[in-house]
Amino acid sequence: MIFLRHESWNNYIRYYPVTCLILLANLIMAGLVILKGGFTTNVLVELGAQLNVGIYDTQYWRYVTSIFLHGGFSHLLFNSFAILVFAPPLERLLGSVRYLVLYLCTGIVGNIMSDAYFTSMRQVTVSIGASGAIYGIYGAFLYIALFQRHMMDEASRKTLYSLLILGVIFSLAMANINWMAHFGGLISGFFIYGLMIRLFKRRTQA
Repeated sequence: MIFLRHESWNNYIRYYPVTCLILLANLIMAGLVILKGGFTTNVLVELGAQLNVGIYDTQYWRYVTSIFLHGGFSHLLFNSFAILVFAPPLERLLGSVRYLVLYLCTGIVGNIMSDAYFTSMRQVTVSIGASGAIYGIYGAFLYIALFQRHMMDEASRKTLYSLLILGVIFSLAMANINWMAHFGGLISGFFIYGLMIRLFKRRTQA
């Protein structure tokens, strides 16, 4: 099972430095939110939440900053747990730099798709959270489960499929869940990972 973590904290930090930096960034941003007055819409927008209205809709840096913001302690805890458990195997597989690129790109794509969809629906939406990037990680593992089956054991595949099924159900059934960001992250993670391994393979063969 590739999703079980057996490392000590020291080894975890040494093996997965980017994952640790992402978790730290999430905690720092949560601390700033609290110092600014708490998890309110005004504070979140001030610190970089994505908002598809007025001048905010053209501040494209928000596609990045919103990835590291969360709407409360439960939101932060849930996403941090997912990163802590499920991200490390992908960082070891891709290497820290490529993993960081995939994480950020899938989070950004999820935010762009979310922004485009809710704007087309004329629905003002404040978007925050690492879920798009987390689903990007799931998308990469879905590629592995389907096309690189020798790299993932059966128990890990079943765990991944269960996560995706439950994720789709909760994304569509629960209120205040940005299902479009989840969908965008998942699809982009699948294709970005596939592109990365092809480019990496070509370079190593050159």
